[in-house]
Amino acid sequence: MRLTLHTDYALRVLVHVGLRQGELTTINEIAEEHAISKNHLTKVVHQLGRAGYLETVRGKYGGVRLQADPHLVRIGQLIREVEEDFALARCQRDDDDGSCRLGMGCVARAAFAEGLEAFFDKLDRYTLADMITAERSRTGLLAACG
Repeated sequence: MRLTLHTDYALRVLVHVGLRQGELTTINEIAEEHAISKNHLTKVVHQLGRAGYLETVRGKYGGVRLQADPHLVRIGQLIREVEEDFALARCQRDDDDGSCRLGMGCVARAAFAEGLEAFFDKLDRYTLADMITAERSRTGLLAACG
């Protein structure tokens, strides 16, 4: 399974604003720091705002900041909300009678569903706060080395 750039950017945005501890930051700042297209980032921020993860403030001194409590944001749940499609394989059903062309009795689909469930169970063990803390530690170490 491969997550889309949209999900990657959503995680980057949330960690970025989480590191600012309530301060407003602009889409331009995030785009520059992470080398992300401003247009694409605008769509990501809009979705995160509508989902309640970000507060968006309009105007000359506007920007975005974290609205959700990072300790309550489960990474698996966030990805479920941001990603559009989790199909690990396309079903090859015959159009005439609905039976599987591969003759596997949908064992593969059941196995993929179990695997996907396990994947999200693992991701749900981590929170946005975990990611922010890890990034804060990483950037602190980089600053100390520089």
